Amino acid sequence: MEDPKRLHLWALLLLLLCCFSYRVTAETNPGDLAILNDFKKGLENPELLKWPSGGADPCGDKWNHVFCAGSRVSQIQVQNLGLKGPLPENFNKLTELTNIGLQRNSFNGKLPSFSGLSKLVYAYLDYNEFDTIPADFFSGLDSLQIISLDYNPLNQSSGWEFPKDIESLTTLKNLSMNQCNLVGGIPDFVGGMSSLENLLLSYNNLSGPIPPSFSGLNLKTLWLNNQGGTGFTGPIDAIAAVVSLQQLWLHGNSFTGSIPDGIVDCMALSDLSLNNNQFVGLIPANITVMPSLAKLKLDNNQLMGSIPDLKIDNFTYSGNLFCQSKPGIPCSPEVSALLDFLKDVKYPPNIVSSWSGNNPCSWIGVSCSKNSVSSLILQNRELNGTISPSLGELKSLVNIKLGGNSLSGMIPGNLTGLKSLKMLNLTANNLMPPLPKFDSSVTVLTDDNPLLNPNPSAPPTSHDDSPPSSDESPPSPGKAPPSSDNSTPSNSRSPPSNRSTLLRTNDWSTMSKILIGALVPLVALIFIVLCVLVFRRQKKKNNNVVTPNSVVVHPKNLSDSDNIVKIAVTANNINKSMTSSNSQCGNSGATGETHVIEAGNMTVSVQVLHNVTHNFAPENELGRGGFGAVYKGVFDDGTIVAVKRMESAMISNKALDEFQSEIAVLSKVQHRHLVSLLGYSAEGSERLLVYEYMPQGALSQHLFQWENLKLEPLSWKKRLIIALDVARGVEYLHNLAHQKFIHRDLKSSNILLGEDFRAKVSDFGLVKLAPDGKTSVVTRLAGTFGYLAPEYAVTGKITTKADVFSYGVVLMELVTGLTALDEDRPEETRYLASWFWQVKSSKDKLMSAIDRALDVDDETFESISIIAELAGHCTGREPHQRPDMGHVVSVLGPLVQKWKPVNEDDDECSGIDLHQPLLQMVKGWQDADRTDGSGTMSLDDSKGSIPARPTGFAESFTSADGR
Repeated sequence: MEDPKRLHLWALLLLLLCCFSYRVTAETNPGDLAILNDFKKGLENPELLKWPSGGADPCGDKWNHVFCAGSRVSQIQVQNLGLKGPLPENFNKLTELTNIGLQRNSFNGKLPSFSGLSKLVYAYLDYNEFDTIPADFFSGLDSLQIISLDYNPLNQSSGWEFPKDIESLTTLKNLSMNQCNLVGGIPDFVGGMSSLENLLLSYNNLSGPIPPSFSGLNLKTLWLNNQGGTGFTGPIDAIAAVVSLQQLWLHGNSFTGSIPDGIVDCMALSDLSLNNNQFVGLIPANITVMPSLAKLKLDNNQLMGSIPDLKIDNFTYSGNLFCQSKPGIPCSPEVSALLDFLKDVKYPPNIVSSWSGNNPCSWIGVSCSKNSVSSLILQNRELNGTISPSLGELKSLVNIKLGGNSLSGMIPGNLTGLKSLKMLNLTANNLMPPLPKFDSSVTVLTDDNPLLNPNPSAPPTSHDDSPPSSDESPPSPGKAPPSSDNSTPSNSRSPPSNRSTLLRTNDWSTMSKILIGALVPLVALIFIVLCVLVFRRQKKKNNNVVTPNSVVVHPKNLSDSDNIVKIAVTANNINKSMTSSNSQCGNSGATGETHVIEAGNMTVSVQVLHNVTHNFAPENELGRGGFGAVYKGVFDDGTIVAVKRMESAMISNKALDEFQSEIAVLSKVQHRHLVSLLGYSAEGSERLLVYEYMPQGALSQHLFQWENLKLEPLSWKKRLIIALDVARGVEYLHNLAHQKFIHRDLKSSNILLGEDFRAKVSDFGLVKLAPDGKTSVVTRLAGTFGYLAPEYAVTGKITTKADVFSYGVVLMELVTGLTALDEDRPEETRYLASWFWQVKSSKDKLMSAIDRALDVDDETFESISIIAELAGHCTGREPHQRPDMGHVVSVLGPLVQKWKPVNEDDDECSGIDLHQPLLQMVKGWQDADRTDGSGTMSLDDSKGSIPARPTGFAESFTSADGR
């Protein structure tokens, strides 16, 4: 039995231990207590907390607004107390925090990092005055489900982009960041956040398209409304695929395209706001049966057709292009048919705005007779898409003229049922066979449709497959017979059936034109025969004269197809070269029978090129590249060419491949924005290429070397036109030639400028043929660093989107005047493409990045902002994020062609006195028109500057000019 005293002592010790243990478990963690005290000290009005002073214990004594789990602070709830002041910088040391409510106070200063708060589930920081957010704020928030940063002036001067760390928040359900200065686009990874239910991003400065990955979200609420600047752009098909949506606010942006039919699958959608955008087209018909829809806002778009008859109170639709003013009333049948046509050509903006109301007779491109649609004339309107069979419902149609567009697909067969149809002009498109069988009374023009007319030297396709009758002479090569249709393109030839239509007229002048059109080819043929006879006779007299081994025909003046230069090169008399604008047998511009160039037979003697370049004199050197040097050459009559000479040391298998590739490509394509190859020479070790001369040199000289070269800096207007010219040339390579080509080395030094600063793409040595049916092709890496698309540089797989990336870098150079890559620049600005992405969405940063050589006013800055945004799209990380070049052209076209009223004092009247009587003025215009047949070339008219194809070019120059 133990000593009673000892037992008493043990009991006392046990009691003291229990008391001490209780005190320890009740005390707040010292680190947490220090942070709470710092929090209180930083406030301007700490008394509102009503926390005790001294050594009180927040977890033991239970301070107001503080909640603990054991000795650690787990919650701080001070919402709507009116507190003012900053938060402690070490706030993230409260590592056991699960819930924090600071909303609706006046907390200010820098928002501390929440990095490492791995147990934080709820964070309400909205409606405060935090002015800065750290880059690692979202790092390590592994348990976060709800966060709200609404209405804080975060990074107000520069804005802040969507943080990458959000991607790792796999438990996040509600992300609310309204009006907190977000800039840039929504990253693609957001579409992979499957736990996200509510995404609220209103009143920021976000822009760009909606990522396609959005279609995989399970959102209930999406707010993207009222972004600053242009806001979000592009279609909303990905959003419409989120069938779980209950509330969708997209108003106050620049969304385009039509309202997707898939929106009706969002059966739980009750609140839909699409107002104040640029939506076009028809409202989905089934929108009236959406069971939960209670609010629909469609105001201020370009919506067309009839207004749906919705049985809801909150439905607004003003400021659109509806055919009727009240819901439930259908459009007239003709209007419905035309709107279906407009839908299939993808609602071109230059037409949509005028097609309003229920009377089509006043619409652009539409003419009526007896209150019925009789003509649809939309030539050179940049139409894409297909021809709708709905045109077959317009029974009074006499003329359909859709030439000079980019229409594809087949010609609807039901058009053959239009009994009144007389003219169907579909020239210069991309239509495919078969060609429907039209009545013989219908004139069908389908020239320059590569799939319909695979052989451009064959007669134009017509409705009549039978040969012309004996009394009908064929039109002379390259010439169109007289036509009563003044709007028919100049390179289109009327089929024989149109001749019989003309002969039925009693107009003597028309008859005269027909007779002349028939006699001219006959006279030309006789003349050619005589020339051949004279030539043979001369040959017999002088047997020692060797016939030329090649004849190269190229335009002397690219805007004048009737003024060509013939260079004859003989094998035994290499010092003789004959250059003239007229051949020995008549004007060479009239017919080309004497100038025969077969595909691949464009060789020129080395000696001739030595002569015209003065033996490649250094003073004639125009520039140097990886291939060698380029020299200026001048013929006797003043014709100037550019001769690219491969240096002997540079000759290798790779260089020879590029040499052959350049010849192969440029013998297949011809476009006014691609530099023309005029000839080549491959004798011994010499490899020479002869091009048309571009007097203003490379774009790179005018952007980066203008001061050293004492050049005038390019104005913004000139830069815009250059950008459009290049876009059209690359678009042709990608989409509009017989075969698809990838340039692979598009850069400012490969963009050459003519006398009028119009641009052409050059250097086709790295061009790659894009195989049909394949999205990409694996090839060796080639090109120039700084312009290379990332996927090409990493994988070697290339698509046309690699050229789009390079083009985007060129746009950045046009805006900034900086080279794509400069090792001497600071690291953050070394690569133009990556640095430009950081500045393009901030007005202040973009303004400071603009080339100092530019004079920037408000209108110019608006245009520059659009180009900066376009450059961002073109340099998207993934190929599918980049637009096609056709889209680029459609963006640039309106910027270049912006109409301005002419100053009344300007002399723009071709010397005609506007005070003369009307008849005298008309005569003056007619005289002026006759004396200036070339007219003024508009930017839409892509054929005006293409020289007529000389005879013999038919096999090698097979591609129609699409723009």
